[in-house]
Amino acid sequence: MAFYTVLCMNGQSSIKVQGDSMFQKFKRVDTPIIVILVLLMVISVIIQYSAGQYWNGHGNDYKKTLIYYALGFIAILGLTIVDFRVFIQNALYIYGGGILLLLLVFFFGQNLNNAQGWLKIGELSLQPAEFFKLALIIFLSYVLMRKRNSELRFIRDVLPIGLITFIPFAIVMAQNDLGNALAYLVILIGMLWIGNIKSTHAMIALVIFAVVVGGGIKAYMTFHEQIYNFMVSIDRTHWTDRLDPWLMPDEASAAAKWHTDNAKRAIASGGMLGEGFLNGSSVQSGRVPYTYSDSIFVVVAEEFGFIGSSVLLLLYFILIHRLILIALECRDRTGPFLIVGIVAMMLYQIFENIGAFIGIMPLTGITLPFVSYGGTSLLINMASMGLIMSIKVHGQEVDDDLPDPAARPRVQVLQNGGTGEDQQTGISRWARSLRESKPAKLIQSAKSPRDSKNNVNQKDSE
Repeated sequence: MAFYTVLCMNGQSSIKVQGDSMFQKFKRVDTPIIVILVLLMVISVIIQYSAGQYWNGHGNDYKKTLIYYALGFIAILGLTIVDFRVFIQNALYIYGGGILLLLLVFFFGQNLNNAQGWLKIGELSLQPAEFFKLALIIFLSYVLMRKRNSELRFIRDVLPIGLITFIPFAIVMAQNDLGNALAYLVILIGMLWIGNIKSTHAMIALVIFAVVVGGGIKAYMTFHEQIYNFMVSIDRTHWTDRLDPWLMPDEASAAAKWHTDNAKRAIASGGMLGEGFLNGSSVQSGRVPYTYSDSIFVVVAEEFGFIGSSVLLLLYFILIHRLILIALECRDRTGPFLIVGIVAMMLYQIFENIGAFIGIMPLTGITLPFVSYGGTSLLINMASMGLIMSIKVHGQEVDDDLPDPAARPRVQVLQNGGTGEDQQTGISRWARSLRESKPAKLIQSAKSPRDSKNNVNQKDSE
């Protein structure tokens, strides 16, 4: 059990809560998240088995996925043991290492589906853009944590944070990986929102975003021919092939909309209950490409119908709900930043992947979290869950929730006549009062571990 140490120094009371044993910390692991991950693993293996029946070379993808999931659960176990603050303390090195990996792609990267985004290491392929999503979340959490909940200033705070995100965005865009590049922007928006950005700045940014996106869409449709000719000159015609079926379906070429049109037909043919496992007419005939990775939701919808698709979406909803609950319960200032960044990343991937095949989003080639085939993507998502577990285990300790010494309520230290039972009651009262006084913003519910550094020369209360 955790035990308390009370010390009176210069008339001030100091309290330190010693950590629980490792076994007791593992009891704090969020069991519903583990159950959901196991269910998603089962769904992923079943769907990939079905999707691999048609495509040569992908019949064993489900076996590889089982191996990646096993490695992912090991990663969750390891990250649960490690205090997540270790990554925050080394955030600059993680960010710098991620940028280096992105730059190495220009020299040693391999091209796949018009994108130069993979590094070959023996028989393994690593996608640095996937890794950098988590690296960006960690580094932005570090930067925002240093602001100590103060309101973000536009020039001093928002612009530098935007530059931190724009550098990898530009690099990945140069590698033709639009899906992951947009993920960086979504992560930035989510973390600025939770990072206490001014309401006026948020409204101005929203207006600018609406104007830029609306104006860009209008300009694209108005000057489509000129834009297409320019894309031909820079060898980026696949960008227009992805935008045309979304914005101008009637004018898009048959080749450009072949993927999305067949995906829509397959989803519609699934009906309420689907056509049955291994019986998807479009999936098993190869009319929908990449069903083992980017288009895997089409397999779910065609073979298991609306019911199967709803079950998958429900699992995602429960997972994200659990992540938000952990953020709300976290007593450390940095934990909620990390969680919101991970939630933003996952929401974008789910919405973009599924939305592309029902016509409300452009096709970008982003994977469906925990379901699509892809070792780097799956391991990064599992590592993200490991960070969440670390926050759940290590972010609830009372010593991380102590207020600043100047604002700390005075705790009476009993004299020799007092009993340890009475002392523990007084401390418990104070800890309970902290839990009951919920701040207006969830980030303000946490205090830095540095706030407890003054607790030195401590003595165990007997």
